[in-house]
Amino acid sequence: MAFCAGITGANGQGETDDALPPGATIIEKNVVPDYIVLPYRDFVRLFDKAEALIPNDVVSRFVDCDSIVKAWREHLGLTQEEVAPRLAISQAAFSKLENSSKLHPSSRRKIAAALGISTDQLVQS
Repeated sequence: MAFCAGITGANGQGETDDALPPGATIIEKNVVPDYIVLPYRDFVRLFDKAEALIPNDVVSRFVDCDSIVKAWREHLGLTQEEVAPRLAISQAAFSKLENSSKLHPSSRRKIAAALGISTDQLVQS
């Protein structure tokens, strides 16, 4: 295991990676970056920005089912029957929303709140 002081590029050759904050240290294993150590204040700043990130599991489910709402619901381990009352609608009405190709912004906000995620995480492309 090697320790690289300061910031190095992904290839470990000392190239600066502008995406990493100053003071970050890359720890390599077998000449491949394995961990990044960074100052706590930078971690907190980056973690605060992570709110809109979408887990890989959700992305994979979205690709398979073509419904970002369904992908999130399944990722969270919820059924349509559990989510519908949070929106004060029937399961059948939620099913239609979940399978809609384009959500109205107000529906998107309500569904995001019902799932406990941000509206930015409920993107549709």
